[in-house]
Amino acid sequence: MNYFEAEHPRPRHFLLHLSDTHLLAGPGPLYGAVDSEERLRQIFTEIATSGARPEAIIFTGDLADKGEPEAYAKLRQIVEPACQDMGAQVIWAMGNHDHRGNFRAGLLGEPANSDPVTHRHFLNGLRVITLDTSVPGFHHGEIGSEQLEWLAAELATPAPDGTILALHHPPVPSVLDLAVLVELRRQSELAAVLRGSDVRTILAGHLHYSTTAMFAGIPVSVAAATCYTQDLNVPAGGSRGRDGGQAYNLVHVYEHTIVHSTVPLGSGTTVGEQVSAEQTQQRLATAGVHIPDHALRTTGIAV
Repeated sequence: MNYFEAEHPRPRHFLLHLSDTHLLAGPGPLYGAVDSEERLRQIFTEIATSGARPEAIIFTGDLADKGEPEAYAKLRQIVEPACQDMGAQVIWAMGNHDHRGNFRAGLLGEPANSDPVTHRHFLNGLRVITLDTSVPGFHHGEIGSEQLEWLAAELATPAPDGTILALHHPPVPSVLDLAVLVELRRQSELAAVLRGSDVRTILAGHLHYSTTAMFAGIPVSVAAATCYTQDLNVPAGGSRGRDGGQAYNLVHVYEHTIVHSTVPLGSGTTVGEQVSAEQTQQRLATAGVHIPDHALRTTGIAV
């Protein structure tokens, strides 16, 4: 039998991308229609059942619908034990529904203040930068000059595995006209900073549906919300939120590409044969196919 390797080795990094949890302090349904807490708990139950072991889970904003301290406490109670079980780091980004002071105090353990919330994180050679696109008192997005200067200084030194930029308002067109009212403004200034940098992908939320685009030559992946989503089958020109279609994204970082995969909430009826991980490995071995591990950056030795 001839043996051959798959076209791509295992990814260098595996992350999860969630957005727009919109938790409330109290027990009532969000906008009287959807239990955002229960939807988030269900997603983490399904993630645990899958056996996923991401390095980090990145949340791209609108974590608390009204920015309430109790909502952030509730979010931590759901997320942190699950991430500890998975061995995953948690990375939070601000959204327009979030409150900067309560966000800092409740999620980051920092003194509460009204400054933009920006951070950098390193995951075994991969840099993740979170920007704050929120404008207190408004729902559109902007990135001020100080943040852009800070970002440019950070990107002046490339990271070994490149950089992922995480923000709430996506720098992409929306297929829903009404979203123009709350889009990210001054996008050209952000593009000027990003062009030629080591940013490999941009993660965002805000739109409440999954979509992809390019910005300054960089792929953008927008994750659907975990609370409720936008129905893109409405009559042209309109919009309608719905309690359905909730999802999160898998982010697999390879040496030369990044793959974003949308995972919808819930499961349907099994079609055909369900194949276990063990059976998959047996079938690959029988076919003589090997998926190599990724290689070390400096030596080329598989790890």
